[in-house]
Amino acid sequence: MLEKLQADDCVLNQFPFMRDELQYNLIHLITAIEGATALKTPDGRMLFAGSPGHNAWLWLSEDVTDEHRIMLMKELVGYHQGMDLPGICGAPPTAELFAKLYSEINSLQYHSYMKMQTYSCPKVIKPVKVKGKLVQATRQHVELVAEFMAGFSEDAYGASVIPASQLPAAEGMVMRGNLYFWTVDELPVSMANIAHRSPRHGRINTVYTPPVLRKNGYASAVVAGLCKILEEEDREPMLYADTKNPNANKVYKNIGFVESGPIAEIRFM
Repeated sequence: MLEKLQADDCVLNQFPFMRDELQYNLIHLITAIEGATALKTPDGRMLFAGSPGHNAWLWLSEDVTDEHRIMLMKELVGYHQGMDLPGICGAPPTAELFAKLYSEINSLQYHSYMKMQTYSCPKVIKPVKVKGKLVQATRQHVELVAEFMAGFSEDAYGASVIPASQLPAAEGMVMRGNLYFWTVDELPVSMANIAHRSPRHGRINTVYTPPVLRKNGYASAVVAGLCKILEEEDREPMLYADTKNPNANKVYKNIGFVESGPIAEIRFM
């Protein structure tokens, strides 16, 4: 029988979940969101977390037998019958099984939208001979952040948006105080954000350098700078990267990130 998963639930801070915690770092974030659906099995070997309008995340312990896995998936899918889930994220076999059963019971179709690799950085390698410095974004940078976010949307999702549409999100990121630029001669040339801090990790996202400024090591420098901030907090830096973006994956590996497990993002239609 499924139970409510609470923010800071004890199962989030013990094995077996902690063994796979890096891949499923967003579960920490989602469980704290008001209105989120967060569930667990009594033994803590399956966790589900989703917030309205966003993809849900599903974790299943690797020691669950095939027979029990199917039983748990059917119970979870039954719970969500008639509910509108945009998509599901999880280990490829688990996400695929849930998507198949959920689509069948709700007369939907599904497709694999993205395959991501989880990366963690046990020890950052600071890039050498990269001119510039790390600067925290301030209110005066909001319009530039919106421009960078529009470029990021195009690069990451193939979605063309106008910078003005990104202004509210840009202001929110700046005001939270976790958005940084790499600057050269006071000019911002690359951007990255500390999106969330969980008890043991800090997740980096929205890494963007305008096309004309690439191949200069700026993305490596800004990400490495954020890694140092997180290391000083005794948190291990982590991030998700689209496996179809070899350049970004190479940047992360060059500054000390190592592969920590695949995640499949599946969307329903």
